[in-house]
Amino acid sequence: MSTEDYNKCVDIYSDGVYRFALKILRDKDSAKDIVQESFLRLWEKRSDVLKGKEKSYLFTIAYRLIIDTIRHNKKFTDEEPIKYIKSTYEKIYDNTSEIINSAIRELTMQQQQLILLRDYEGYSYKGIGEISGLTESQVKVYIFKARLILKKKLNNIIG
Repeated sequence: MSTEDYNKCVDIYSDGVYRFALKILRDKDSAKDIVQESFLRLWEKRSDVLKGKEKSYLFTIAYRLIIDTIRHNKKFTDEEPIKYIKSTYEKIYDNTSEIINSAIRELTMQQQQLILLRDYEGYSYKGIGEISGLTESQVKVYIFKARLILKKKLNNIIG
């Protein structure tokens, strides 16, 4: 990977990695750290990353860093895991987004991550499996179960 290719990756994927980390961690500074560390690792391994696999590599690294951050926070705090804050980039004038985000936050951390990778970032089941270390079948089952939970929660809220 050349410096030019790396710079293109930063331009193309940095916002997506940031949104992914922010959606899970709900902390802007931690999300920025995840982005920075992900791109640092991409640069360090630039000769090993295959052309066209940069996005997958970045999201895999970000996914693992997010898990490490969550584990670290749980280990050193007595508070509820990760406080959620409203993102500044979401300026929706009704409460639909808030309701959906609230329902997603009630899922397990793994279900949240899989839903976000599939529905927010548009990854295929196979791509999510590569990122998370799960088989494609496991990913499908976990996402299916998470969607059932979300459907039930949203139906209870809506009526």
